[in-house]
Amino acid sequence: MEAGDGTEEPPLPLALSRFHVSQEFGFLLPDPLTELPAPYGPWMEIAHELPQLIASHQLRSRVHQMPQLSTQHLRGREELHLAHLVLSFITMGYVWQEGEEGTVQVLPRNIAVPYWEVSEALGLQPILSHADFVLANWRRKDPNGPLEIENLDTIFKLPGGESLQGFILVTLLVEKAAVPGIKAIVRALHAILQGDEETLHRALEELAGAIEAMGEALRRMHDYVDPAVFYAVIRIFLSGWKDNPAMPDGLIYEGVSEEPMAFSGGSAAQSTVLHAFDELLGIHHSEDCTAFLHRMRDYMPRPHRAFVEEIHRAPSLRQHVLSSGALRLRVAFNRCVSALTDFRSYHITIVTKYITVAAAKAKARRAELGAGPAVAKPPSALEAKGTGGSHIFSFLKSIRDTTREGMISA
Repeated sequence: MEAGDGTEEPPLPLALSRFHVSQEFGFLLPDPLTELPAPYGPWMEIAHELPQLIASHQLRSRVHQMPQLSTQHLRGREELHLAHLVLSFITMGYVWQEGEEGTVQVLPRNIAVPYWEVSEALGLQPILSHADFVLANWRRKDPNGPLEIENLDTIFKLPGGESLQGFILVTLLVEKAAVPGIKAIVRALHAILQGDEETLHRALEELAGAIEAMGEALRRMHDYVDPAVFYAVIRIFLSGWKDNPAMPDGLIYEGVSEEPMAFSGGSAAQSTVLHAFDELLGIHHSEDCTAFLHRMRDYMPRPHRAFVEEIHRAPSLRQHVLSSGALRLRVAFNRCVSALTDFRSYHITIVTKYITVAAAKAKARRAELGAGPAVAKPPSALEAKGTGGSHIFSFLKSIRDTTREGMISA
């Protein structure tokens, strides 16, 4: 089609803006709000003091004194996301203030009711998820500066100090590294429809490069997160009340339901990025893993979930590459699958260091020093599980292996 002939190019099958996906930030919330309207001052005051309130065991009493606020003054998606972030952080602090042996059975109505309403409006669950913890919990120190870790800060904090901040911000950088790959998905699906081999090949190369860059970003975890702090301090505040022996009955959201409800904690499996890549590349996981991954989609923002479903419905990239017979497409496709396999292998390495090895060291230290009150007891309920409730090693190894099986053989 020649330019200037009066016809317009057809729209791409997946317009990112339709799914609240940013050209610059991907699934990250672009430059999130950091302040709510004045009526929500009581929430903000508590949220900004969380580490101190939890350390001094005062958070629960402060929450009990908090007025029940109406959500009617919240306007637009950005304010709703910030409100969800605030209420998620307060809720996790409230539930886990006394550790896994001092949990509560009821979330008070003054937090439960507005939390439920905001969650319903966003299509999110009423618990801290990846969408809050990472995607909406960042700000630049210098508003005009780069999106680099030295110029980034979190909006809210939980116990864990610099390691908690490092964990959030490194994960954010992994999401940012994925952005060229997200845009490559759109180009690849468009190229399939157009029968444009050149554009498809370029899109696959861009996707592979993005996945490799995500692995490089993930390696920075070692520089910013202390395994002992992650295991003994941070991890419990990411834990949910589903498939968690510390809270076998779930949590009653007072004023919402008289029956307890169970929700999974934050998990890397709630990141839309890898779901989108799996769908594009036609990766098929085991029945158990697929069931868990699909359940984690309920913890994504509604438009992001719809983006993944749209990719699932699109023409099969794998079938297109096979039927084209083009060697360079097969090589580029396999580079994507190989990069994704390597990323998942490296994730296993990280989890080994931050959970398995850290757990063993914590136990050894406790045995060495005795069980006196001076020795903090790390949480044990999720020793073999992820914060999302999965049996973490069997799950991660299974999805890594089924990813590798997605290679197209010669």
